[in-house]
Amino acid sequence: MVQKAKILLVDDRPENLLALEAILSALDQTLVRASSGEEALKALLTDDFAVILLDVQMPGMDGFETAAHIKRRERTRDIPIIFLTAINHGPHHTFRGYAAGAVDYISKPFDPWVLRAKVSVFVELYMKNCQLREQAALLRLQLEGGGKAAVGDTKEPAGLLAELSARLAAVEEQAEALSKQLDDDSADAAAVATAAHLERKLTGLRRALDALEPGTGSSPAVPSQN
Repeated sequence: MVQKAKILLVDDRPENLLALEAILSALDQTLVRASSGEEALKALLTDDFAVILLDVQMPGMDGFETAAHIKRRERTRDIPIIFLTAINHGPHHTFRGYAAGAVDYISKPFDPWVLRAKVSVFVELYMKNCQLREQAALLRLQLEGGGKAAVGDTKEPAGLLAELSARLAAVEEQAEALSKQLDDDSADAAAVATAAHLERKLTGLRRALDALEPGTGSSPAVPSQN
């Protein structure tokens, strides 16, 4: 069973959070509310999120300051942030949003379909990265166990390699389809770059797995997941 991705919604107005939940409910993911920057940072201490929708205008710690804290933390600095604002202060204000680390800056009122489409892209990328980490973990167990994926596993090395290869092939196929979708839709540069990074990691993992085939020489190192 595939675990759902978590999406963090940050806004000090309950009616705005309710509206976001209505828009994003069709994605069938886990939506987490935060009514302030401080509350958002607390949620990020314990949970992993696919994307953050962050209101700019909030009392106390505003969206820009909250984003700065998120980007300073190693655990959260790579989470995509989409800024939402009810006030358009012109190009300078928009630039400040991107400078704070946002992948997008959307003024209210916005098109619900467009927002949902943008969020869905980052959810898909997050899920593919999770699958990739799972394949890497299986490969690491294979290498460290000398052919056994876990204590008590009775599968032969060839069978384990075939299973790992099949699982990786499924992720590769989905990643390729997602990359084509991004190209066709002229998606955000940040989303395209993230997809390219995912494909590079998949390529490294495939090479490592291929090198484990009989007659290919010594076992390679497991590719980094950074």
